[in-house]
Amino acid sequence: MTALLLLLTTVALTAAVLGPRVLLRAGWPEREPVVALWVWQCLVGTVLLSCLAALVLGAATVFDTVRIHAFAPAPPAVTAAYDLTTAPPGTAVLTLLLACGAAWTGAMLARELVEARRRERLRRAHLRERVPELPAGLADGLVDGPADGRAGGRTGGRGPLLVLEDEYPDAWLIAGTKPRLVVTTGALRRLDDQQVDAVLAHELGHARAHHDWLLHLSTALATGFPRVPLFAHFADQTHRLVELAADDTASRRCGHLTAALALIELNRHRGVLSCAGTRRLLGDRVQRLLEPPPRLDRTRRAATTTAAALIPLLPLLIAFFPALAVL
Repeated sequence: MTALLLLLTTVALTAAVLGPRVLLRAGWPEREPVVALWVWQCLVGTVLLSCLAALVLGAATVFDTVRIHAFAPAPPAVTAAYDLTTAPPGTAVLTLLLACGAAWTGAMLARELVEARRRERLRRAHLRERVPELPAGLADGLVDGPADGRAGGRTGGRGPLLVLEDEYPDAWLIAGTKPRLVVTTGALRRLDDQQVDAVLAHELGHARAHHDWLLHLSTALATGFPRVPLFAHFADQTHRLVELAADDTASRRCGHLTAALALIELNRHRGVLSCAGTRRLLGDRVQRLLEPPPRLDRTRRAATTTAAALIPLLPLLIAFFPALAVL
């Protein structure tokens, strides 16, 4: 049991410390944001699975009730292989810390989801106040679009779309079970048809990839464990990579130049080429669209994706190794 707990702790610390350093120094995530998002998720999943496996094994060693329920279906030889009758020094303290961490993680995730639902309700209520009531047929035509893929007189098959009367040029996505794309009349006046299509393709890229759930997860972990570098980097990189991935979706649909011009026009009043804060990300995105980096070849993408998927299996293999060896 001591060896198992040490191995699980080593895997968690290695993934939490070395993983972010390797990814942050690598140049390929800028070229393949979707693959990079997958690698970050697998890295975080490895840490969480290591902690969960250590919690279960530690609790089974310290508490008889947990041991009886956890190993009830297992043959006696498997239970004996784990040597659960003797608790290594510090097991009770480690188990308590892991249990508190698991409870805190669940609380942070629940809090983030509740806050997200609350913000979504407020945004939808605010839109209902600003958008006048329309006859059912006309409202359906503006929101859902007719069968030929037109919405509000513009082509593109954009799905649920709401045009908001506002001089401020903006477009955003209201996530949820029924995502709603919102674009202001200020944006429609500033952008041409192809640029509007690029902006809406960007937002649809977020919706189809469910980036909002990934952002909620990374934000909850970073908020709950601000002193853990892995979670802080995970949140920062997630916010960056989801934008790059959505930019790639827009550029594949409408072209790199069109997507870049749409981004510039939509954010010109914000100082898109500034070097401060989120504006620096805007400048990086524009530069990346104007000079798109070469993608990784298919073999390397597949190898990276597969290797990342195998990493979370390591703590599971460690936890089940005594049982597998006996069986």
